[in-house]
Amino acid sequence: MIVLGIETSCDETSVAFVRDGRDILSNVVASQAELHRQYGGVFPEVAARQHVLTIVPVLQEAMAKAAVKWEDISAVAVTYGPGLVGSLVVGLNLAKALAIARRLPFIGINHLEGHVYSAWLRFSPDEPALEPTFPVLVLIVSGGHTELVLMRGHGDYVLLGHTLDDAAGEAFDKVARLLGLPYPGGPHIEQVAREGNPRAFNFPRAWLPGTYHFSFSGLKTAVLREVEKYHKEPEPAGKERRAPFMPVVLRELPVPDLAASFQQAVVDVLVGKTTQAARAFGVKEVILAGGVAANRVLREQMAATLEPLGVTLRVAPLPLCTDNAAMIAGAAYWRLRRGERSPLDLDAVPNLPLAPSPAEAEENLKGNEPR
Repeated sequence: MIVLGIETSCDETSVAFVRDGRDILSNVVASQAELHRQYGGVFPEVAARQHVLTIVPVLQEAMAKAAVKWEDISAVAVTYGPGLVGSLVVGLNLAKALAIARRLPFIGINHLEGHVYSAWLRFSPDEPALEPTFPVLVLIVSGGHTELVLMRGHGDYVLLGHTLDDAAGEAFDKVARLLGLPYPGGPHIEQVAREGNPRAFNFPRAWLPGTYHFSFSGLKTAVLREVEKYHKEPEPAGKERRAPFMPVVLRELPVPDLAASFQQAVVDVLVGKTTQAARAFGVKEVILAGGVAANRVLREQMAATLEPLGVTLRVAPLPLCTDNAAMIAGAAYWRLRRGERSPLDLDAVPNLPLAPSPAEAEENLKGNEPR
């Protein structure tokens, strides 16, 4: 079964062809990072317009690279949430049009579920075909999401914890701006942090005892307060101060140490919460997914912490950590195999959940709460 996957949830336009939920025949991604850098983050209207301009050329390129014909394609899969509604609609409209024109089965896929299945994709048939060992614990960390999910089977998810404020990737972007680093913040903070001391600043860790939830807003504020110590506001000229004004630098900002200390605070909490859940639910496999999963320190510390517990860490190849269509096609295969289909009037759902609501999750968690 060859599935055509389409992903336009945020600022990457991507089309892929995946065979049997495993083998990537092609995966073309057109990033808008340079376009949005001037705004310090994703500008939703600009992102949607860029998807309109890019989606057809990306489809054509992906089809050529996969060397497939329309007759070879078994189904069309597309992200329908969560994400930016304007961006989601572009991918949805194309997917529906192709499904109707080619009389192909159509299915909408949760973007977060795509990230889960990215860990089992492969670029070459020579690579081992990994099979999940259920139950699987999944930590999804990206610019918009930080969620800890128990996966009991294909399509069977229980939400254990989620961020109460900023997502981990969002915190990276905001702190990068405080440190004068470019967007997206994650890769630049990681690069600068290599030259810094992760213990230079004792930034707070929000452990939120008794829950698997996350919070990074306080950490972000702590970095802001530390940065402010290195600046001062200028004295007003006369009776009135002219705006806008820029703070005067008192001393050079220790960017590497700040970046390393912030990064370590985020990693400690992500690893700590995941390890607690792995013990509580007796899982043998943890999936680390999402854009922040590309962070080297997170990957290494997570693997080192889980190994003594006999738990295997699965992380997608670096090109599949960020948003891509291969993961959407990969996730779709398992649903299509169960006979699932989506109606052609499927709408975009910007806040689409992957797992049951927090109230339902609490009921499922009784007896497995972290201590």
